[in-house]
Amino acid sequence: MSAITIRLPNSVHQKIKELAARDDVSVNQFIASAASEKMASVMTLDFLKAEAIKGKRSDFEHYLSLVPDVPAQQGDERV
Repeated sequence: MSAITIRLPNSVHQKIKELAARDDVSVNQFIASAASEKMASVMTLDFLKAEAIKGKRSDFEHYLSLVPDVPAQQGDERV
């Protein structure tokens, strides 16, 4: 494990301490979890963008044309 020093506004630090206490975890655990969640979010966006680049509009339109044009089932109507 490695250690880093970060500078936070006092108000942010205080809120982190409050939230960590509410979750019954240490401030370090809270910040590590928050950083991991942000990292997962960014990596997910990167993955989705990479997958989107591989897509072809013609393939999308082909598969869309295979969907039957029928009325929505009861309960699935647009409001």
